[in-house]
Amino acid sequence: MPRLALALIAGLACFPAFAEVAPPPPTMTEAERQVFRDEVRAYLLDNPEVLIEAMDILQQREQDAALMRDVQMVSTNTDVIFNSPDDWVGGNPNGDVTLVEFMDYRCGYCRQAYAEIEELLKSDGKIRFVVKEFPILGEASMLSAQFAIAVRQLHGDDAYAKVHDTLMTLRGEPTTETLARLAKEMGLEAQPILDRMKTPAVMSVIQANYALAEKMEITGTPAFVMDDMVMRGYAPPDAMRDFVADARTDG
Repeated sequence: MPRLALALIAGLACFPAFAEVAPPPPTMTEAERQVFRDEVRAYLLDNPEVLIEAMDILQQREQDAALMRDVQMVSTNTDVIFNSPDDWVGGNPNGDVTLVEFMDYRCGYCRQAYAEIEELLKSDGKIRFVVKEFPILGEASMLSAQFAIAVRQLHGDDAYAKVHDTLMTLRGEPTTETLARLAKEMGLEAQPILDRMKTPAVMSVIQANYALAEKMEITGTPAFVMDDMVMRGYAPPDAMRDFVADARTDG
């Protein structure tokens, strides 16, 4: 009921006819209070559009507040969002806008967005793309993220890019054996990578991304940050293009 009460208050402020119902005096009897309630109820039954319009106003205010909260959160955490040395950077490193993705290799929507983002980066040509490893879907997600980060730390960005692409399209559940075979197929020695996966050097990257996601009120994948905007959840290609266009307009 608190949302309804707020909606009624918004209606009182915005609709003069509704405001004509006098507020109850401070010393009303129970009978007088019941009369007042009946008058309010009768008015709402006769004019249900007042509630609908009031709820629309409340919803818009909530949306505006959420957008402002996102702006503040991005502003407070700008450097770690866009410029962390622990994150792989793809697309155009000198692009005019930066798109940051919090992703999980086992997330179906991340996999759906993967090819679409690749196409967007190629067709646009001016987007700097940052990947934040955010494994939240169980042990297989954690293994994949640990492996990718360990590869980057030991073998650099080009090796990470290949691993990232492979893990995003990998069929079946990744295991230690699967990842060791993947390393071998890439011409990398598997054991040093496997040994590094659970070290503080790797886990500190993941923990930092967890902490940042909590600050940004990001609880699922994929999630995207661009300019001062946050998009939580999968968005189709046209929506992503609008996201980029809005960032360029704001910038």
